[in-house]
Amino acid sequence: MSQIRIANAPVSWGAIEFEGFEKEPLPYNVVLDEIAETGYAGTELGDYGFYPAEPAALRAELDRRGLELLGSYVGARLRNPEKLAEDREHALRVARLLAAATRETDRSKGPFIVIADDNGADPMRTLNAGRITPEMGLLEEEWAGFAGRAEAIARAVREETGLRSVFHHHSAGFVETPAEVDRFLAETDPELIGLVFDTGHYSYGAGESGPSVLEAMDRWGDRIWYVHFKDYNPEIARRARQEGWDYVQAIRAGVFSELGQGGVDFPAVVRWLRGRGYDGWAVVEQDVLPGMGTPKESARRNREYLAALGL
Repeated sequence: MSQIRIANAPVSWGAIEFEGFEKEPLPYNVVLDEIAETGYAGTELGDYGFYPAEPAALRAELDRRGLELLGSYVGARLRNPEKLAEDREHALRVARLLAAATRETDRSKGPFIVIADDNGADPMRTLNAGRITPEMGLLEEEWAGFAGRAEAIARAVREETGLRSVFHHHSAGFVETPAEVDRFLAETDPELIGLVFDTGHYSYGAGESGPSVLEAMDRWGDRIWYVHFKDYNPEIARRARQEGWDYVQAIRAGVFSELGQGGVDFPAVVRWLRGRGYDGWAVVEQDVLPGMGTPKESARRNREYLAALGL
């Protein structure tokens, strides 16, 4: 029987990979306290250095709150071959911490290294998040190198730590649209790198006329090793497209809503996961900027919504 466990992540408290905001995210200990207090069983690491980076100290913080550590986002400059060695070493540093600070022995269930493009680094992709057209994508001659560098990071992580890697399709980076995800998966080894399916980023990147979340999950089901539960507001997404907002403007306007308040059919997503026997973590992510919203209250409502779905 499918046993889906529910976690949250520091990004729901404004600990986001982008920089340059006036306000700082809440301290890590407050974030951990509130994740536990609102009913979650686990957390992602967040940006390296947000939580303690020494394994024993990190494990002590998690144990104090009864939390598991299940993955970490690792941005990489996948278009740039000159940055591969540096990005691979960063991924290994994160993987060593995850491996040392977790008790999970079945590596098929995590923790995962979540490889992503260096999202927000390309001005064109950041400006046009949610409305990417084919001509904004990677050139044909770039695809093999882009995918190969992701594989190189995943291979190094697996060989040294035994951890598996998943790729994160993400707004404001290369590989956002359904067609781009198709191409990335076609270019990569299905035994080496899977997909973290993010319901909100998928919906925003697919646009109003793209395949539904369930159609995408059916298409990529064998590669979905890990899941992010994120909702999105179709009306705000529509305004972002019509008015030319960039990705940060869309987040600030609340494009990623509380679960059940947006356009993602979570009851159907949960049925799909159970029907496939998914036996892993679903991580709630309600991306906000530092100081934005009411993270603890939103986290509690998100957890209550999922509990009503039987999770």
